[in-house]
Amino acid sequence: MKSFWLPKLTLFAAFTLAITRFSAPAQNVPGGGDFNSSLLRLFGEHKAFTAKASLQSLDEKQTETVSTPVDISLLEDRARFDIDLTLMKSANMPPSAIAPLKASGMAHVVTVSRPDLKQVLVIYPDAKSMLRMPMADKDVQASKAPPKLEKAELGKETINGHPCLKNKVTLTDASGATIVATTWNASDLKDFPVQIQTTDKGKTVVIQFNDIKLGKPEAALFDVPTGYKEYKNTQEMMQEMMMKVMGGQLGR
Repeated sequence: MKSFWLPKLTLFAAFTLAITRFSAPAQNVPGGGDFNSSLLRLFGEHKAFTAKASLQSLDEKQTETVSTPVDISLLEDRARFDIDLTLMKSANMPPSAIAPLKASGMAHVVTVSRPDLKQVLVIYPDAKSMLRMPMADKDVQASKAPPKLEKAELGKETINGHPCLKNKVTLTDASGATIVATTWNASDLKDFPVQIQTTDKGKTVVIQFNDIKLGKPEAALFDVPTGYKEYKNTQEMMQEMMMKVMGGQLGR
């Protein structure tokens, strides 16, 4: 029995740890790496909205490595990302990983960026569990002192029926660090960037928005949940979640 379960639990642990890194604080949305708060500047005057998005990561050969739908909510400097890991497609995610994720309650991951608390909240609603992670200093500072933005027009294109102005955007923060992105700003949505693309070290990330609702989402979406078990660190949480999966499977 032990030899049968050990490989599955090891796979589950490795995969879920990778997902934790994916969802927070190194959120793999525009930037090709960490979700840098500076990137909120790409939304221009849109300080509050909700949208459904599709995220795609490509390697140096432009081969898809990860794709996933993401629900995104923004309220001023607070951001929320909802991901259903069972809908994620990845070469590193075997089908056998789905059942343990569901059993542990970790299939639905919510990441909330809270610069005011200097924290990133990683929430698992199905497991009523959460983690608090320190937010990078650069992201806290970006919320207080937005980076300089330079924009150069690249032409006009239509994305999902939206007439767009394609732009090359360069963001420069106070330290002089830069991020370069391509945005497709929809003229029928007050220049909302319906598509954002970045390339870093040969790897490309594309995020495309749909079902965009301009306006303030509920403030409660960004609150620290009450009644949830809070873990001290990822290791403590993973150990308990693995035991839950193992106990449930052995009890069958």
